[in-house]
Amino acid sequence: MVILVASNNPKKLAELERILADAGIEGVELRPLSAVEPYPEPVEDGRTFADNALIKARAGAAATGFATVADDSGLAIEELNGMPGVLSARWSGQHGNDQANNDLVLAQMADVPDERRAAAFVSVCALVTPDGAEHVAEGRWEGRFLREPRGDNGFGYDPLFQPEGESRSAAEMAPEEKNAVSHRGRALSQLVPAIAELVRSS
Repeated sequence: MVILVASNNPKKLAELERILADAGIEGVELRPLSAVEPYPEPVEDGRTFADNALIKARAGAAATGFATVADDSGLAIEELNGMPGVLSARWSGQHGNDQANNDLVLAQMADVPDERRAAAFVSVCALVTPDGAEHVAEGRWEGRFLREPRGDNGFGYDPLFQPEGESRSAAEMAPEEKNAVSHRGRALSQLVPAIAELVRSS
């Protein structure tokens, strides 16, 4: 059974593969966007992570006829009323410019005291089937926003995020450590029962 992962990020594919393997689910072939016929990229104009995840998953299922998993994720800082949120990747106005995004949030948080620096990485994963069934799951990774970047292992806001109970930043953790506790892993794990049901009925 084929499931499209609406991304070309090999890390996302590997993460879902590991979660399915750990759950003992066999007979699933995960395909990235690069392995299917190209289709128009949907506009992610939702107001929430769930909106955007569903937009991407619905587009994939409609275009390919495969059940599709998509995610939308970002950093939510309490002091900024949950922002950057769905705008995380383009907070500075330049999509995907990690340095500019990080610099802007650091400047916005510069005078905020330590006790008001709570933050969370949030991921919402959606599974949409060609017959229109939809499953949505949210994962949160709680922590705090640091005053300066630390570590080289991550991307995005990882160097500025210190997970709860950790002395290291997310970018100082090994990838496998991070995957085991990350927001995306927590969201994807909640989709396992729905994927297992799809496999059983295929």
